[in-house]
Amino acid sequence: MITTYDLLAAHPFLAGLQPRHLERLSHWAHRAPFPAATRIFDENGRAEHCWLIREGFVNLDTAVPGRGDVIVETLGPGSVLGWSWLFPPYRWHFGAVTVGPVLAIALDGPGLRGLCAADPQLGYELTTRFMAVVVDRMQATRVRLLDLYRAPV
Repeated sequence: MITTYDLLAAHPFLAGLQPRHLERLSHWAHRAPFPAATRIFDENGRAEHCWLIREGFVNLDTAVPGRGDVIVETLGPGSVLGWSWLFPPYRWHFGAVTVGPVLAIALDGPGLRGLCAADPQLGYELTTRFMAVVVDRMQATRVRLLDLYRAPV
């Protein structure tokens, strides 16, 4: 049987993480299947989890005045969904909805913050990895919004 540890170890986002850190993370992780067209979270909602996507696709969206919800990026297998659990005030900056069925690994945000505080080496590793996700998301948002505003209404 595949364990949560095995699932974490196989995910690209955690590649190279020390086994002892994966073991600690596995206590705060569980499998998270989502049906198609499931809204996982809403923009500005309370951020208490993140997900490592194993199968399927999730659209990140944001509300644009006069245009409604606009898809900023589509995340697929190997991607990370959610970084807002790491930074106060712990509110989502985007919304997320599944495109089809999704299989992910959910990680508990408050539990991870506790691990980061207790183990500075793990905290540094996770913060560095999540900051790379933040930068990528902000770049994708910038590009998408530039495209959106160039297009005729």
